[in-house]
Amino acid sequence: MDFAKLLAPLKTWKFWKELALMTLAMLVAAIGVYYILVPSKLIIGSISGLSIVISTLLGGAVKVSTIMLIINAILLILAYFLIGKEFGLKTVYTALIVSPLMDLCAWILPNDQAFQGGSMMGDPWLDLICFVLILSIAQAILFRINASTGGLDILAKIVNKYTHADIGTSVAVAGACICCTAFLINPFRLVVLGLIGTYINGLMVDFFTASLNRRKRVCIISKDHERLRSFIINDLGRGCSLYDVKGGFTGESSIEIQALLTQTEFADLMKFMSDNDMHAFVTAGNCSEVYGLWSDKKRRRKVRDSSAT
Repeated sequence: MDFAKLLAPLKTWKFWKELALMTLAMLVAAIGVYYILVPSKLIIGSISGLSIVISTLLGGAVKVSTIMLIINAILLILAYFLIGKEFGLKTVYTALIVSPLMDLCAWILPNDQAFQGGSMMGDPWLDLICFVLILSIAQAILFRINASTGGLDILAKIVNKYTHADIGTSVAVAGACICCTAFLINPFRLVVLGLIGTYINGLMVDFFTASLNRRKRVCIISKDHERLRSFIINDLGRGCSLYDVKGGFTGESSIEIQALLTQTEFADLMKFMSDNDMHAFVTAGNCSEVYGLWSDKKRRRKVRDSSAT
C-alpha cells in the first residue's frame, strides 16, 4: 500500500476546510437533535426520529445515540457502494461523530436540566420550526461538499442519484416514510406535525442548497471587451465566452462577453469597471447549478496554460 499517496489529501487546504465544515455542521445537527427533537419527542422524517421511536419502544433500554450509530453503520455500506467512495468516506466521518457530539451535549448540559417540561420553546410548532431550520442548514452545507449527515440523507442521495429528483424532494419522500413510524408512540396530532416538518425540511434544503450554490451569469456589452476579458481570465481566474452581436436600436456591431462568476467575483468585476470608468451594458442573473470545467480549478488552470502556449 502506498501510504504517501493515501496521506496526500492531509496536506491540502481543501481537506482541512471540508473537515472543519463537516464537524461544524454535525455539531449544529447534534445540538438540534439533542436539545429540540429528543425532549419534544417530535418525529421528523429522519434516522434520529426513527431512533427515538425504537428507543421508546424498548423502554429507553438503548440510548437514541446508540441506535442512530447502528442504523447509520448499515446505511454507510449502501452509501459506499451505491453513491461513491468520496461521499461514503465523508459520510462515515459525519455519521460516526454525531453520537459522540450528542453525548458531549449531554455531558455539558443535560436536556432535562436545560429545559423544564421537555420542550425547548414550550410549543411543538416552535420546536418544529427551530429544528427544521437548524437541520436544513447543516444538510445544505454537507450536500454542497458531497457529504451528508448520514441516515436519511443517504437514502435521499440514493434517490437523487438514480431518479434525478431534487435533493429536497428526495429528503421529503424518504422522510415521510420514516415519519409514519411515529404512529407507534405518538398521537395522531404529533405525527401530522412531523409530516409537515418533513415537508418543510425538504423545501428548506432545496432553498439553502440553491443559495449556497448560487452563481452569477453575467452578460457584458462594451467597447472595452478585451480589457474585461483579460481581467476575468487573468485576475478572476474564470473563463468567458465572446459573441458577435448587433444592436437592434443602433445597428452597431459589438462583442458580448458572458461569464459565470461567484458573488464575490461579480462584485470585483463591477468594482474594476467602476474604477476604470468603463461604459458598458451589463445584465446579471442567478444560476443555481453549474457542472463541468467551471468548478474544477485544476482543470481550468491546465486549459488556460495550454491555451497560452
